[in-house]
Amino acid sequence: MQTPTEAVPKIKLTPSGIVRYLDQHVVGQDDAKKILAVVVYAHYKKLLKSQDSGIEIAKSNVLLIGPTGTGKTLMCETLARALKVPFVTADATSLAQTKYVNEEIDAVLLRLLDKAGGSMTKAQNGIVFIDEIDKLKAGNGAANSTSGEAVQHALLKIMEGSLVNLGNGQAIDTANILFICGGAFVGLEHIMAKTHAFGFVSINDSNNQKILNRLNSRVKPTDLIEFGLIPEFTGRLPIIANMLALSKEMLVKIMTEPKNCIYNQFREIMKNEGVELTIDPRVFEEISELAIEYKVGARSLRGIFEEMITPVLYVVPDQPDIRQVMIRSLFEDAEMVRDASPVQI
Repeated sequence: MQTPTEAVPKIKLTPSGIVRYLDQHVVGQDDAKKILAVVVYAHYKKLLKSQDSGIEIAKSNVLLIGPTGTGKTLMCETLARALKVPFVTADATSLAQTKYVNEEIDAVLLRLLDKAGGSMTKAQNGIVFIDEIDKLKAGNGAANSTSGEAVQHALLKIMEGSLVNLGNGQAIDTANILFICGGAFVGLEHIMAKTHAFGFVSINDSNNQKILNRLNSRVKPTDLIEFGLIPEFTGRLPIIANMLALSKEMLVKIMTEPKNCIYNQFREIMKNEGVELTIDPRVFEEISELAIEYKVGARSLRGIFEEMITPVLYVVPDQPDIRQVMIRSLFEDAEMVRDASPVQI
């Protein structure tokens, strides 16, 4: 049987080690990284602990709150890849669009088993990310759907830990599956503004404002209940992390800094053709400004980038005399150097 620590040869399984790994692939979101790292560390340490002590450590599922395109799915996927545990995503909206929500949940767990290569042991130590959980408000059911409240109730049992009979005749124990939920929760800030009234903490002034800011930015279970989640469901998500909206500077870093960033990907494609790709920093700023206008965070970056690079990639493979491609602006033609003779395409 492969244990979680045996599955992590490239990182040190400590909170700081996990954060360092995330930093290589995910830009920003430092607080959320630390929170997730501690949860993952405690969760997988619990799995390695023998039962000799007789102390049962409860599972802490996580809720990620933040605007669309801030990296919630990427963060979870990167964590699972680091730990080499199976990972699947599910869409809460899709779960609510069917009368047979329990069958849909079973299908998610079947996909987890498939990602584990059929190994039940690995699947039972996996990670499930459920996105758009904020869409499960009570009373939103349509004629051919299940209400958001009913979906929340259906998820309660598996998130807490239970034996679920799958359609293939097998049963999966969800007690050690880590569930991470995500959502934008648009309007939650207005609820928090009404309910959060921490105005004084009796400590020295240097720390007072930091603690006040932390208390006032913390999402309380009562905030989530007023938003539309049922108390029992919020109780299954004891850890809450906030994902910040991406600034222009962060969007630029997403395209240029991670190991597998889009710039490095296309530089590698060009390199395979014997061509050096150089993009002026101004271009990434222009792409980021457009992405901010589109209001979907980092999700639009690749589309804009590929639209820019498509004319270049169309030409380069058929013209082996091209040695270098330089892009100085998103709104100007790329400059190509053919054996030291620049041309514009």
